[in-house]
Amino acid sequence: MDRAEKVRIWRQNNLLTSEKLTLARELINDIRAGQPVYNALKQRPMPDGSMISKAVLVAAYQEMVAEGSIIEDRDLLARIRMKPVRTLSGVTTVTVLTKPYPCPGKCIFCPDDVRMPKSYLPDEPGAMRALDHHFDPYTQVRSRINALHALGHPTDKIELLILGGTWSAYKKDYQEWFIKRCFDGMNHNIDDEDDGAPDLVTAQTINENAKHRNVGLVIETRPDEIDPKELKRLRMLGVTKVQVGVQSLDDRILDLNKRGHDVQTTRRAVAYLRAAGFKVVAHWMPNLLGATPDSDRKDFSRLWKWICPDELKIYPNQLLAGTELFSIWENGGFTPYTTEELVHLIADIKLTVPRYCRINRVIRDIPSTNVVEGNKRTSLRQDAQLELAKRGKACQCIRCREVRSSSVEPDKLALSILDYQIEGTQEKFISFVTQDDKVAGFLRLSLPGENSAQSGMDELNGCALIREIHVYGQSLQVGAEKSGLAQHIGLGTQLLSHCEKIAAENGFGKVAVISAIGTRQYYLDRGFERGEFYLIKNI
Repeated sequence: MDRAEKVRIWRQNNLLTSEKLTLARELINDIRAGQPVYNALKQRPMPDGSMISKAVLVAAYQEMVAEGSIIEDRDLLARIRMKPVRTLSGVTTVTVLTKPYPCPGKCIFCPDDVRMPKSYLPDEPGAMRALDHHFDPYTQVRSRINALHALGHPTDKIELLILGGTWSAYKKDYQEWFIKRCFDGMNHNIDDEDDGAPDLVTAQTINENAKHRNVGLVIETRPDEIDPKELKRLRMLGVTKVQVGVQSLDDRILDLNKRGHDVQTTRRAVAYLRAAGFKVVAHWMPNLLGATPDSDRKDFSRLWKWICPDELKIYPNQLLAGTELFSIWENGGFTPYTTEELVHLIADIKLTVPRYCRINRVIRDIPSTNVVEGNKRTSLRQDAQLELAKRGKACQCIRCREVRSSSVEPDKLALSILDYQIEGTQEKFISFVTQDDKVAGFLRLSLPGENSAQSGMDELNGCALIREIHVYGQSLQVGAEKSGLAQHIGLGTQLLSHCEKIAAENGFGKVAVISAIGTRQYYLDRGFERGEFYLIKNI
């Protein structure tokens, strides 16, 4: 594709008028000359007095690079990019929703809108996008990648997050089609005219070297849907991370809320997932029917005794019209926590989160107009952080300690190894931290013991398991380098080396890694070989 065609496509994709383009290009040159972005935008408004958006700035920058009038400048792009935090974790997340489908659960707190998968509402941001695309996986992926690219975000390392209630309850042929079409969306080039790969395996193979590589594939499901057979299916699909609806670790609370499974089922499911190398994201819900702030504090402590999730989403129960819980509330049987009660609860429990866990969320992104009574604030994370600051304390979870966009001095990083035991497995959280205790990168290593859960994966026999390698900092294009950024000073390779040494010292002759499709080549280049579902290296 020549430069003129690229320019035409940029204009078409971004619906840029010549007036906006001319002004945006002038602003780019002002910013290149050193003028602060906001000052430049303010001093050169549109004729109607409005300011050019950053999205238009980014599109103009992309056009100027494509036509050759300026050379690619990552520092400039970083200055004009919208919401850089979206990709500061090192990858770019693309969220898609599955179609509405019955859920085996009967939870009293879940909304059940016929237009949506169970537990989702049509005016949640991600759900709105899915509804606009009629839940088509290909167009959801393509539109999101295009939008992120237009905002200046790198899109060559994609974590695909598939939402929609209980993934495992969907029909198997729908699951394969859905993920295959997601891969087609990531594999798509702008001049492609075909309908994608003929099957899932081909789509996955193409993605190993595609422009938009899948570096993580996430689904959500219920604990009672997880067994060794399901583990194999998830690996066949390319899944690397599983979000599990834990909700509570109190059988009385689970029963009152008609969750449909007990605590032992949750513990067994997480043990299976860990044995197969999956990253585990637990969903936990305070303020369920029958709970109190004090009982929630006790329940939260059980997470770190019984399941030790790698990541956590805290979803305070929100009272929504049309649910069974709403009827109970109408009859005086349920009282939602106040915002103040929730803020103090979240501040208290955040202090107890181990350093190996990342808190991804502290509230669902449900518009406040849907909440009947109780907390309607969506800024609970910030509110809790302010409360902790008043106390002179700070959360130690990974998200609160990520290095983000800061430069890293390799010779000043310290190696940290945190050990913990869970269900017969020894876990080692191996990380590089800065002098001010920021996490630059980490590796999760599982050393199964005799009493560990059995995954049913024969190829894992005798293997230590690498469940995750993650290096933080602004996501960059594959092969790109930027001095001092954590992603490009070889931390991943160093973490692997330490991991292999630890595995050997503990009597393991092999290391297996649960690789995403788009990261296979990374491990193959470092001595791993292909297995059926994993990449394995003799040590």
